[in-house]
Formats: sequence, C-alpha cells, structure tokens
Amino acid sequence: MRTPPSPPSWSGYVKTLAATALGLVGVLLAFVLVMDPYRNVPFSPPMARPLMDDNQRFLFPGVVRTGRFDSAVFGTSTGRLLQPAHLDRLMGGRFANLSMNSAMAWEQYRIADLFLRTVPAPRTMIFTLDQVWCAADADARRTTFRPFPPWMYDDDPWNDLAYLLNGKTLEIAWRLAEYHMGLRKPRLGDDGYERFVPPDEQWDRAKVEAKIYEGPKRAIVPQVPPYVPTEAERQGWRFPALVWLEELLARLPAEARPVLAFMPVHVVAQPPPGSDGEARERACKDRIAQLGAAAGAWVVDFRIPSRITTDDANYWDHLHYRVGIADWLEGTLAEVLRGRREAADGTWRLLAEPRAGSPRRAPVS
Repeated sequence: MRTPPSPPSWSGYVKTLAATALGLVGVLLAFVLVMDPYRNVPFSPPMARPLMDDNQRFLFPGVVRTGRFDSAVFGTSTGRLLQPAHLDRLMGGRFANLSMNSAMAWEQYRIADLFLRTVPAPRTMIFTLDQVWCAADADARRTTFRPFPPWMYDDDPWNDLAYLLNGKTLEIAWRLAEYHMGLRKPRLGDDGYERFVPPDEQWDRAKVEAKIYEGPKRAIVPQVPPYVPTEAERQGWRFPALVWLEELLARLPAEARPVLAFMPVHVVAQPPPGSDGEARERACKDRIAQLGAAAGAWVVDFRIPSRITTDDANYWDHLHYRVGIADWLEGTLAEVLRGRREAADGTWRLLAEPRAGSPRRAPVS
C-alpha cells in the first residue's frame, strides 16, 4: 500500500517567501546605497554621480556639500538660466545655480540656510526674487506638490538612510547606472545649471504669444483711478517670508556680497498699474529694499514695465525669458557690483547698495 504524500508545509512556503522578499529588499537597498544618487550616503564608494533627477529639492543639498562652490544663485525657475560659468567669469568665485522650479520662499530659505551652514567663506549670494517672497501666506504654504525632503537639509547624514528605499530613489539610482553604461546623459550640470528652455531657433511668435497671454494678445490697461490704500490697509499687509530673508542676510560675513534681484517677468505677470496688487507689491519691494540697505546688500529691480518686459520677443511664456536676456542679466548685475547705479533705458532700478567703505564694495575680480 502506497503512503499518501505529505500535505504541503505552508509555514515553509511562508518562510521561503519571506526570505526571498527580504533578499530582494536587501539587494535593492544595497544598490541604492552603492549608487548614492543624491550624494547623501556617508559610506558610498567614490564614483561620478552626475545630477539625474528632475526635482532639484533632492539634488541640491548634495551639490552644496561637495565643497566646490563658494557662491550661489537662489530662486525659482525665473533664475535658473543664470549660468554659473558666466558668473564665475564676471564676478569671481565658484558659482552654483541652486534655483528650484516653483520654489516657495521657505524652500529657498532652506537651501540658502544649508549653504551658509556648509560653506566656510561664502563669497556672493544672488537671490532672484519673485512674488513668493511677498505672499501673505508664505509661512503657511511652505512647499508645493513636489516632495521636499527636510531630512536632507539637516546636519545628520545618517537619518537620510531611513528614507532612501522607495520607488523614486530606485528610479534615479537606475538612471545613474544607465549613465555609467553610456545610456543616459546627466539631467543637470554639476553646478546645478540647465538650459531648460528650447533652442532659440524654435521660437515661434504665435505660439509664444498664446502662452504669454493665455489667449489673444491684449494690452495692459492701467486702473483708473489708481488704488490708494489706507494706512490701516498698509498696516495689515503681511510679508512673513521676509523674516527668513532678513535672517539670511544677517548671517552673512562682512566680506560676502548679497544681491537681491527682482526678476524681469513679462509685464502681464506683473500686477496691473494702479491696481491694489501693484500697491501691495510696491510695499513689499520697499520693505526688501530696507532690509537690503540695513544688511549692506545690493537690491536691483528688473520686475518693472520696460523695453525688456513689454517685448514678447524676449520670452517663452509670461515668466521665462530667453537665454539672451539671461546673459544681459548676468552682465548687468556684474556692472552693478562694480558701481553702476542706474539704467539709462529704464530697464532696472537700484533700490539699495552697500555703504561707501563697506568691505562688500571691494573690486569684483
């Protein structure tokens, strides 16, 4: 008589499945730790790690900690076309562009704070300012829909390890592996720069104007009569992000050169002349000018109606100018640091500068 087969051992199946799963997790974790795509694993092996992600919030802490840069650009995408190699030549130092797409003021504060904590002798810090610094809810709306990793911005590299085993990090680690296999190019330069706008030969007036005006082209009509806020309204205006900006400026060493530059977005992205929005923005600019003057900073305003901001040919959409305008901005800021105080064509205004005799006014090399 044949002996019936033994029933299946479910506990054995479970153990095998668990061992396989743990083994797979271990392999994936080891892969992430070795590739170290965000440059934040303390014991990863030395290898080239170009920037492969499209969320700069995860990439830029590693850029700051390389120790290669003593100067930086901070801001949103309206500052991303300022090219570090050009700024190195025009202003001296070793620049990184740490501007982040759609960055809120708090996110910009966090990367600038990390820069000041990490770089022993910061040289030039350029803050490219947008409306987020004047937002009344900047202290409540600190991030966007894009993930922001606060653990990457502290001084403990070991706590980062708890957050690295996830689908996104695996994807970026695999992109890095593809780079080493010659199958993929870096997403950004090692200095954070990316020419993210199309080549100039692809510029098309009809398509660009449709993006700028979100429909048919229209004239900018001033509000008549212009809005005049009451003193009570002025007192009620809140600019909570300026507390962070004031703190950053206060922490700069005496020899460092802080530059606060309002970016030249197209005039349709600026508040209409005579509107309550324009009055509030003017009050915010005045407050930033006061902070800059007290801290010995240059404050330059390109966010005004001018031959630059009213010419559709200078833009790809209502926020993003063409590379030629970025080149002009770089050169103009360098001239301001060398002592230029006004624009003959009205394309910018100098709202504040360091006092005479300040070490910040040393010649730009």
